[in-house]
Amino acid sequence: MQSKAQIDQALRSKCDAKEIPGVVAVAASGSEVIYQGAFGKRDLAKDDPMTTDSVFWIASMTKAVTSAAAMQLVEQGKLSLDDPIGKLLPDLASPQVLEGFDAKGEPVLRAAKRPITLRHLMTHTAGFCYDLWNADMGRYMEKKGVPGIISCKNDALKTPLATDPGTRWEYGINIDFVGKAVEAASGKRLNAYLRDHIFAPLGMNDTDFKITDEMRKRLVGAHARGPDGTLSPLPFELEQEPEFHMGGGGLYSTGGDYIKFCQMILNRGRGNGNQLLKPETVALMAQNNMGDLVVTKMVTAAPIYTNDVDLFPGMVKQWGLSFMINTALTPEGRSPGSLFWAGLANTYFWIDPARDVAGVILMQLLPFADRDCLEAFAAFERGVYAGLDAAGGKKAA
Repeated sequence: MQSKAQIDQALRSKCDAKEIPGVVAVAASGSEVIYQGAFGKRDLAKDDPMTTDSVFWIASMTKAVTSAAAMQLVEQGKLSLDDPIGKLLPDLASPQVLEGFDAKGEPVLRAAKRPITLRHLMTHTAGFCYDLWNADMGRYMEKKGVPGIISCKNDALKTPLATDPGTRWEYGINIDFVGKAVEAASGKRLNAYLRDHIFAPLGMNDTDFKITDEMRKRLVGAHARGPDGTLSPLPFELEQEPEFHMGGGGLYSTGGDYIKFCQMILNRGRGNGNQLLKPETVALMAQNNMGDLVVTKMVTAAPIYTNDVDLFPGMVKQWGLSFMINTALTPEGRSPGSLFWAGLANTYFWIDPARDVAGVILMQLLPFADRDCLEAFAAFERGVYAGLDAAGGKKAA
């Protein structure tokens, strides 16, 4: 049990030192949960202790779920990875690229050189970006009165591309369009589709775009880290009656629920006794889908929301459908070819098929890629792999 004690101590000390407000961490093999812990407070303004069933805004951890839903429809022939997506989503039929701004500060746009595909969207190579990491797009949005993506307004999706489709990786609003494609191909709103085809089959009863009364009792408060490092409560909640369900970042969930999704990927599409995806579909999702392009450093244009993001600097990183893939062993012990992503309020997950292990760690504070949060994540992951190694293979403490 050494590794469990090691993880508990690392996470508890981070909370006791007020370096993070609170944390939930869960790790599992394909067949069983091998670690779970909850430390600190749900909200620094209240007394409620963190519990393993606490509810977090998981932000961009939504992306993998939305993409899995789209891949179900690809299997059925209702969506195609490589047809122009504009046939299905007219808003994407004639994309424009932002070239820059003229002498008067007006945006200069031109037609994109090729159509956008679903594969482009899922790999963040369509040309869309987020204003958090692209100052030019922030300037465009301000000029044109385009609302931010977390408004969940359809107008938030009316931005040009930053680059031509298929020419570079840039993290952006792509998966919100994947969510729209799921709706168009299935005839259901995204919340209903995910409930019927992902959440219910996996037994993910605490995952939704809308915070139910039962979930609200366990909801974790958001926090902000000030310039001096201190933490303060930050009132924040996504629009509960949105114009569109944000497939790129709208879900609320728990560690216990999200690990079920990760286990489904580990088990090649099977979870809770149900086959959600074919094994060959999961294999496709878990491999590089963007050719020679690579994941690049994300430089912040909005420091109150995010720090610079450069995970495993110096390592080549690729993108699947829709996960980041590390191509070498990480310092924490994650195998090459593992899958990973995160959410803006410092929520993280990884899936390591080679070692049959996955982990989820949830915190709730801004800015993203916070140093103390990343340290907590690394300590958790190291502890999980120490447990696997001590057990002589795939099982942890």
